[in-house]
Amino acid sequence: MSKLKVAILGSGNIGTDLLIKIQRSEYLECMLFIGRNLSSPGMAKAISLGVKVSDQSINAIVKDPDCCDLIFDATSAKDAKYHWEILEKLGKIVIDMTPAKLGGLCIPAVNLQDAIEQRNVNMVTCGGQASIPIAYLIGQTHAEVEYIEVVSSISSRSAGPATRLNLDEYIETTEEGVRVFSNAKKTKAILNLNPANPCIDMQTTIFAKVKNPDIKALTAAVNNMVAKINTYVPGYQLLVAPIYENNRIVVMVKAQGLGDYLPKYAGNLDIINCAAIAVAEEYAKKVAGLLK
Repeated sequence: MSKLKVAILGSGNIGTDLLIKIQRSEYLECMLFIGRNLSSPGMAKAISLGVKVSDQSINAIVKDPDCCDLIFDATSAKDAKYHWEILEKLGKIVIDMTPAKLGGLCIPAVNLQDAIEQRNVNMVTCGGQASIPIAYLIGQTHAEVEYIEVVSSISSRSAGPATRLNLDEYIETTEEGVRVFSNAKKTKAILNLNPANPCIDMQTTIFAKVKNPDIKALTAAVNNMVAKINTYVPGYQLLVAPIYENNRIVVMVKAQGLGDYLPKYAGNLDIINCAAIAVAEEYAKKVAGLLK
């Protein structure tokens, strides 16, 4: 099959790591790597790989709309809103890596097929990709969920400028994602930036208050979910299986990166990138007529 033509908008850590992952995909081909500074490390990496680059930001696609069919927007929530106004008119598919909440929220292990029916797909947040699959299962195995709280701890070195700029949007989007997928009455998201050296791996703890907790059913569902997520995020691990203590359910997971462009401790960036690649490849299969 011919590969789906894609472009990456944003030459920072997320965009550059996406590029490395696309290079080994049998379904995707990066036609253009776009940023604002040709001397940035991301641009240098793309050039070394023989990928066409541009420092013209969104104008690069406006000038050559036929260069790609799908765009990964790895910029900021504010910029993503402006970009979508342009890309929607151009009829492009956008996978939004920012917490802008412009399109449908996507967790590949939960709603991949529904997501690829949309033109704009939002990958929620790194904390959302780690926690929402578990929150979803809590909602599936319990009739009423009163409250879910998710706490993610990541290395401060893996939180780049865009992550720090979008902290408010991160919290809001993660909380909304947890609520939408779990049907919890109330949700809360917390992000801790840990300056420890050596750097810590990403860890996320999910707390839930439910009526009539069914730990046995939840544990079986969580084990199946972890195996499913491992098909596209190999570094996703269950650290603490579901337990019930202090009148709440507790589950803890860990995400370690593949070490493609970023260090392995940057699992927070790797998990959302792996999820985005899974979505893009499913789009490619749909376009090629490979889906049943």
